[in-house]
Amino acid sequence: MPKSLHSPYPIRFAQADFQALKEQIEDGNYGQIFVLLDENTQRDCWPILAPTLTPYSPQLLQIPPGEEHKNLQTCQSLWTKLLQKGAQRNSLLINLGGGVIGDMGGFVAATFKRGFDFVQIPTSLLAQVDASVGGKLGVDFQGLKNGIGLFQFPKMVLIYPPFIQSLPPAEVRSGWAEILKHSLIADAQSWPQLQEMPPLQDIDRWQQIIAQSIQIKDHIVDQDPQEKGLRKLLNFGHSIGHALESLSWNSPQPLLHGEAVALGLLAEAYLSAQYLQLPQKELDQIEAAIRPLYPSFPLAQIPPNSFFPLLRQDKKNEGKTHSFTLISAIGQGQFNQSIPYTEEDRIWEAVVFALGD
Repeated sequence: MPKSLHSPYPIRFAQADFQALKEQIEDGNYGQIFVLLDENTQRDCWPILAPTLTPYSPQLLQIPPGEEHKNLQTCQSLWTKLLQKGAQRNSLLINLGGGVIGDMGGFVAATFKRGFDFVQIPTSLLAQVDASVGGKLGVDFQGLKNGIGLFQFPKMVLIYPPFIQSLPPAEVRSGWAEILKHSLIADAQSWPQLQEMPPLQDIDRWQQIIAQSIQIKDHIVDQDPQEKGLRKLLNFGHSIGHALESLSWNSPQPLLHGEAVALGLLAEAYLSAQYLQLPQKELDQIEAAIRPLYPSFPLAQIPPNSFFPLLRQDKKNEGKTHSFTLISAIGQGQFNQSIPYTEEDRIWEAVVFALGD
C-alpha cells in the first residue's frame, strides 16, 4: 500500500498524526497559517486535524458549502479577510475540504500578492482522486464551470482516507464516477474490480483504489501538466457532464459534479460507439456499472437550446467543432475527437441515451 506517489509535488497518504504536514510547516518557516474550510469540514474533519495544527496558532477561514459559492465573490471575500489578517507571501493556506475548497482555495492562494504556498487536504472522495491532483485551480463564472482559473501546484497533497467515512452516500458515488473514468481511459485491467463499491469500513481497500486512481491521473498529468495533449484524456465524460451540471444548478435537486460526470460518461461512451466503434458489449458493461448507481435528470430540464450554447463554450472546442475525449475500448482513451456543430443531433441522441428517456 503506497504511502506516497510520484508527482511534481508530494502526494502522501496521511496518518492520524499528520506528521508530513508538521514537517512542511516547520521546513517552510511560515509567518502565518490559515485553514480554509466550510461548516461541514469544520464539524467532521477539523477535529481530527486540529491537534496537529494548534501549536502553530492557525486562523480559520470558513465559507458556506456548495458549488454555488465557488465564484469570484467568495474569492473577493477571502482576499479581503487575508488582507485584514495581515497575510504575507510567507503565509501558508491549508485547504481542508472537497473540490470547491481545493479549487477555490488554491486559486485564492495562487493569486493573492502574486501567490503564496498552499497545501491540499481533500476530504471528499472526488477531491482525493481528482480535484486535488494535477494543479488545476479556479472558480465558476457566468454559468461556466471553472470558467476562470490557472495551473499552480500545491506544496503537497495529503490524503487521509478515513475522511470519506463522514460523507453522505451521494458524495461517495460522486467520487466513484471519477474512479470509473480513470479506469475507462487508461486502465482496462482495473475495470473488472470496479463493478461494485467496497464498504466504507474497508479503509485498506479504499486506500488501494484511491492510490491506483491517483496513479493513473498523475501519470497523465506528469507527461502533460498544461493540458496541451495527453491530459485531455481526463476530460472523458466532462464535456457533456459539465453542461448537464451547469443546467441543473437552478433545479430543486442539482446534480453533484460526479453525478453529472457519470451521466457524461454514459453519453460520451454512446458517442464512442458511434464514432470510434466502441464494442456494444463494452458499452453495455459501462451502462451496467453506472446506471444503477446514479440518478438521472429530467430531460425536460435540459432543452437543446440551453444545452448546446453551454456545450459550445467548452474550452477544448475549436471553430465550429466540438472536441471530445472518447474511448475506442475500455482502457483506451482518444482525445481531440472532433464532432462538427452540424452533427449535434447525434450528440443529442447520446444525451437522451444517458438520461434514459
